[in-house]
Amino acid sequence: MARRKLIGVIMANPEAVYQQRVLDGLFAACYKYGYNTAVFTPLVQVCHFYKEYLEGELNIFELINFDKLDGVIICGIALSDNQTTWVREYIGKKLKKECKKPVVCLDLPVEDYPVVYTDDRQAFTRIAAHVFDAHGCRNVYFLTGMKGYAVSEQRVMGYTDLLKSRGLPVDMDSIFYGDFWYSGGEALAERIASGELPVPDAVICASDHMAIGLANRLIEHGINVPGDVAVTGYDATPEAVINSPTITTYIPDIFKAADDAINLIREKIEPDAPIERVKSSVRNGLRICSSCGCPENVEYIKKRLSSSLYRVNHNYAEKNIRDTVDISRLLDSYIFEILTCSPDPEICLNNIYRSDYLIRPYSDYYLCLTENWLDEEERFVKGYPPRMNCVIHTVPTDNVDTDRLDERHVSIENDHLFDTSLMLPALYEEREEPMAFYFVPMHFNEYTVGYSVLACSLTQEHKADCVFRNWIRNVNNALEMVRARNKLLMFSERDAMTGLYNRRGMGTQVKKMLSSLKEGQRFGVYVIDMDGLKFINDNYGHEEGDYGILAIAAAAKRVCRSGERCIRAGGDEFYIIGVGCYTDEEMKQTAADFSAALRDSSAQGEKPYELSASIGYASAPASPSMDIDKVIRAADKRMYINKSERKKQRSVQLASQQ
Repeated sequence: MARRKLIGVIMANPEAVYQQRVLDGLFAACYKYGYNTAVFTPLVQVCHFYKEYLEGELNIFELINFDKLDGVIICGIALSDNQTTWVREYIGKKLKKECKKPVVCLDLPVEDYPVVYTDDRQAFTRIAAHVFDAHGCRNVYFLTGMKGYAVSEQRVMGYTDLLKSRGLPVDMDSIFYGDFWYSGGEALAERIASGELPVPDAVICASDHMAIGLANRLIEHGINVPGDVAVTGYDATPEAVINSPTITTYIPDIFKAADDAINLIREKIEPDAPIERVKSSVRNGLRICSSCGCPENVEYIKKRLSSSLYRVNHNYAEKNIRDTVDISRLLDSYIFEILTCSPDPEICLNNIYRSDYLIRPYSDYYLCLTENWLDEEERFVKGYPPRMNCVIHTVPTDNVDTDRLDERHVSIENDHLFDTSLMLPALYEEREEPMAFYFVPMHFNEYTVGYSVLACSLTQEHKADCVFRNWIRNVNNALEMVRARNKLLMFSERDAMTGLYNRRGMGTQVKKMLSSLKEGQRFGVYVIDMDGLKFINDNYGHEEGDYGILAIAAAAKRVCRSGERCIRAGGDEFYIIGVGCYTDEEMKQTAADFSAALRDSSAQGEKPYELSASIGYASAPASPSMDIDKVIRAADKRMYINKSERKKQRSVQLASQQ
């Protein structure tokens, strides 16, 4: 089976209404062709006020490996909120430098890549017709976006098309340029209220946010909306519905533009493949509210408000309650307290794992952290390290009330490392249907610790929203908290020189191992003792002795299997402990692998002395009440036999040389 095509999508703030409609269209188009999508997105607006936090969010764009994508869609409007142009410009330069794949922009150009526009022109002809015909307005202002933007000019042309069709003059002095944001409407309102501009019959705004800013500021100045001035917006945002007055608006056909963008990509990556058109399931068009002078559209308002309400009391007996999480359920879950009070990294990851019901519905969730994410000294501000560790992979389950810790899915150790250039190994797995993968940043302020990937069906209605954003915020805060706690724990349970567990840490790890045993498991121990440490210290100095200790620790970690722990028991003595199968033959092989790893290290170090160590091993049936010291003593005895045999061999070799 051929690998599915993978279409990258670059945007920001995916919960916004425009972005949601873009994703609706892109996902529907990709589904019909069997394409996967990878959405790389900060979860906040690019004009976010908290600059350090924004820096951490934008770092997700550094993850993109364009060589792994088959095409790229750029959602330029989402990268330009409130006239913030530098992010869009940065993405353009990055594409020119790194991307050799087809690129298509939506509604706003980036560099010289082709652009597909939403048909705003016809929409504004219809809005203007309502203002002129239903309300008899003649002295009308038109407030559009930034001058020179194709989107701004298309919306103006839709308005002037109506004027020309009615034989009405086009007065360019009645057309104003703003910024698509509240501030653009507020600025025009100030000019009207000050008397600089005559009070018009109506103002047609090219966005809901400008309409809200205009209407609210006019009312502040005593100019009634809609009594004195009718106001209309565009985009059908939630803010337009909850404003007072509610804003008459229009649902644009973004779906078709997104579909056209994918078709354009398809023509380039599969030139001989047929092109299909997909119809939107959402009815586009005018949505009447009170700001234009019409009666309230109660049914429309009720429908839009339903998704925005904070519900005090939920019906937890509802059949699909676990798949209908809203912001109130997130807040009432006390997820902040549960995550941030996690006493250690393993429990923290398990608590994250158990809270996955708050981000449903989804197919898979992956938490990928830097290889040394617990190291307080390792801080990434720009980019990611060469390798990442998938510490969590979870799939939905109905069992959210019990301990779900499973080392196959949650791992505090570096058991699931992969090259960062892959972005996510699961991207290349065969699946029954095409999927959407949301790549979102994990960070604390500007400091990156990794990223999350949410895999969803392309056909599901629910997409990344404010619940997901705030859940991720809680996870970020919990990871930072546990990093700080782990630093303190390191002083008490970790050896300062090697970073391995000390005896106290070993006690904690043994307790965890023996508390979650499976039938037939054995407790295994390797005891390692460095040879000739005193000789090295006396003849070459303690720095060289420390080098030898670190080399022993590195060799032990190299042969340490998943679920096992390396211990520096003291001085030049080390343990490897674990719970598992542990046959005598397997343990013998591990001991041989350790000796080989140490020989390699000694050869590469080119030291004037040989690094060597003796190793012994033992195992016993595991049980919560077992005497582990007895197993350690058995391994220790075997280690001394090994040391004695090695000493005899060295003596024989020395005698033969003399």
